[in-house]
Amino acid sequence: MEASSLTTVIVGSGFALGAVFGFVANKTNFCTMGAISDVVNMEHWGRMRAWLLAMAVAMIGVNALGYAGSVNFSETLYASKNFYWLSYIVGGLCFGVGMTLAGGCANKNLVRLGGGNLRSLVVLFIMGFAAIVTMKGMLGTFRINVLQSPFGTVHFENGQLLPALFAGADAAGAQTMQLALTGALALAIVIFVYKDGRFRKSLDNNLAALIVGAIVVGGWYVTGHLGLAENPETLEMTYFGTNSNRPESMSFVAPSAYSLEYFAYSTDVSKIITFGIATVFGVALGSLVYALASKSFRWEAFSSVQDMSYHIIGAVLMGFGAVTAAGCTIGQGVTGISTLSLGSLLALVSIIAGSAITMKIQLAMME
Repeated sequence: MEASSLTTVIVGSGFALGAVFGFVANKTNFCTMGAISDVVNMEHWGRMRAWLLAMAVAMIGVNALGYAGSVNFSETLYASKNFYWLSYIVGGLCFGVGMTLAGGCANKNLVRLGGGNLRSLVVLFIMGFAAIVTMKGMLGTFRINVLQSPFGTVHFENGQLLPALFAGADAAGAQTMQLALTGALALAIVIFVYKDGRFRKSLDNNLAALIVGAIVVGGWYVTGHLGLAENPETLEMTYFGTNSNRPESMSFVAPSAYSLEYFAYSTDVSKIITFGIATVFGVALGSLVYALASKSFRWEAFSSVQDMSYHIIGAVLMGFGAVTAAGCTIGQGVTGISTLSLGSLLALVSIIAGSAITMKIQLAMME
């Protein structure tokens, strides 16, 4: 298959996966910030269990892909040899605070945009701009020189995926450890999730978890297997259709930034629509289709100047935080976790902590 045709397949697949994600997330009210809020404010674990189950499904799928040799996860961003512990913590905390102030994470704002929420449009534009500045601009200098300095970095020769950390350079040992860790973690999650009778009876939560987890696995297969081909110019094996030229799956902050860049510089032949950009538009469209079909579409705007200011501050923190932590609640919290990356685990814990602390402060201010 020609490179251009292959890229089209990857992009089209990304759009389709994003559309399914958006449709299901809108229908089931799948929301990672909402899951944290339910636990912190109401001690209700329904949506949190859905999020955890999505992680387990993604882990199992990733393990199957890796065991079959379909995707080389050691070549992904999540397997980096540089463990930026300070960056993961600061970025995760900032993202957690930001998504709470902005009323939802990146994927939730894409879903809300499809439902007619104009606040989300503002959040996504500002978040995307902040992400660009953090990747390539003034905040990028701070991120690299301070948060990713030698002080904030630990080097792992075999990468930071947990199986490699435990097994070292032994490939067979790493594969065995992959099976053991995935089995143990996935089983523990499934037991915790399904011991709750209310969750077992919740069709929406089960549907959201199973489909979101499967979509993440699908993204890995598309970019890491279908997208791997010989580059006709260099005659080297190359990953086509992704911004990073690596295997990718669902993540929404950096792709939102790349979407803004594409809009701004679309006449530049080096700027193309990629898997990540396609997923962003797919999520919004899928959500729109559900909103129209269910007659839940309605225009929404800011209720006050204070409301707008909170959303703007939150958007900036999300853009900065996601780039610094190398992912968002989906990018690290499901996609990254599925690879058993130590960095993803630290970033996820930091995101949850930042969000929970902010919610507690907001609740205290209301009393």
